[in-house]
Amino acid sequence: MAKDRYQQGLEKIKELTLSDDENPTGFMDIGEAYKDIAPDLSKYVVEFAFGDIYSRPGLDNKQKVLTTITALVAQGKPQIEMHIKTGLTVGLKPEEIVGCIMHLIPYTGFPSVLNALAAAKKVFEERGIKMADD
Repeated sequence: MAKDRYQQGLEKIKELTLSDDENPTGFMDIGEAYKDIAPDLSKYVVEFAFGDIYSRPGLDNKQKVLTTITALVAQGKPQIEMHIKTGLTVGLKPEEIVGCIMHLIPYTGFPSVLNALAAAKKVFEERGIKMADD
């Protein structure tokens, strides 16, 4: 029997955020702020994005998060900050995250990259992360 999609999604979120049972979504914003106007949004995010998509085989968590960061840079979405945190949690090095973002300059343009770097810088500062010297 297939695992419940919602439970599978929660397990994947816990894996990506190192959260516990008391706060299973950790730092992930899965739409809880919209419960008053869209009460089923969180369920859809957990089931589809994490229970179906993030739980698929073929890529490891680092690859999945780096792909997500790339898409968010390209779209200029504010959720990039949350996924940079996730990247660090799953073991991406700050240099890998910045390298990915910088690689996107010819494809997404300077404004998108500058916005993404600002988000990365904020997350790194919050976590006390210093970039390694070359």
